[in-house]
Amino acid sequence: MAEYYEVRLAGLGGQGIILAGIIVAEAAGIHEGKEVVQTQAYGAAARGGFSRSDVVICDEEIFYPKASELDFLLAMSQSAYEENLPSLKKGGVLLVDSTYVSEVSGPNIYAIPFSKIAREKFGRENVANIITLGAITQIFPIISKDSMEKAVLSRVPKRFIEMNKKAFKEGVKAGKKILKEAREEVISEDGEEI
Repeated sequence: MAEYYEVRLAGLGGQGIILAGIIVAEAAGIHEGKEVVQTQAYGAAARGGFSRSDVVICDEEIFYPKASELDFLLAMSQSAYEENLPSLKKGGVLLVDSTYVSEVSGPNIYAIPFSKIAREKFGRENVANIITLGAITQIFPIISKDSMEKAVLSRVPKRFIEMNKKAFKEGVKAGKKILKEAREEVISEDGEEI
């Protein structure tokens, strides 16, 4: 049976959601040889309106390009979380930017303050999308870290390559940390490692 994944990145205009979706698609398609369809939608306002990028990834030909039962959802704003959560299938993975998403509940939820990390480490929020891509390689590892990083570096302006490299690594580090914390929480609740 072919591996088939529906991924949605959602947030607000100006958060780099569309670029992040393109990078995910290129990482899976160009660098990993998968079949990929990437679609996007955004509101009339360039900044502050809704923004969404869907990526369908499969080992075989894709016959339907729309994502409707998400395996993975990244929500970079509270409204993106609320609007897109119903599309996340049971057992799907949810990753939120806890800088802006505060009210979440349910299993398979990971909260990382991407925008806060971007501000504190880089003095600007506009690299938060690249930080998320590093974290995704750890939390929902359907694309290798190397493939995602290659796609990131091929898409960012040359003068910002070093900053984006560092931002991606911050995301990988944040993803590893949140997974370790989640494992420790399970161990402390059950008293034994699973």
